[in-house]
Amino acid sequence: MSREIEAKLKVEDHETVRQRLIVAGATCQGRVVETNRLFDTPDGRLRRGERGLRVRSCRRESGQAPEPTLTYKGPPDTSPYKSREEIQISLDDAAAAASLLAALGFVEFICFEKRRETWLLDDCHVELDEVPHLGCYVEIEGPDEAAIGRVRQRLGLDRCPHVRPSYVALLVDYCRGRNLSMTALALP
Repeated sequence: MSREIEAKLKVEDHETVRQRLIVAGATCQGRVVETNRLFDTPDGRLRRGERGLRVRSCRRESGQAPEPTLTYKGPPDTSPYKSREEIQISLDDAAAAASLLAALGFVEFICFEKRRETWLLDDCHVELDEVPHLGCYVEIEGPDEAAIGRVRQRLGLDRCPHVRPSYVALLVDYCRGRNLSMTALALP
């Protein structure tokens, strides 16, 4: 069992952050398009408890695509950055995992793509994310809040407000407010 600690920041675009990463000596790990399929109980118990159950698969744009994964995310705590339990396993077949979850009574409630470019800087993963309908974000995930704060400052992002809701919560709100389907939110 591990703990995810991250800061999510809304940015206008990624180019300035990308240039700052290069100047700081960060290493680009590649770029992928993820397909994220989120599951819940029929009565929405996981979402109400701010927990998540996700099957993720990726296609590579550059670098090596990660294996498909099945991830459970626990409820976030009240720390300044989002910190929560995360249990993740690698999969051979994302579609089979989704079928297994459905057979166990879970229902898929949202499916969305996300373009993700991953960089390593100091002890942190810096993710440049593009999400349909929501735009550009930077996620900084690290071993502790101090490491995340240092990287945030090095990249000139210390004044950007931290976004606490998950992409799933943001997309659900967006789609409900516009009466859009949540089953296939694709990148342009």
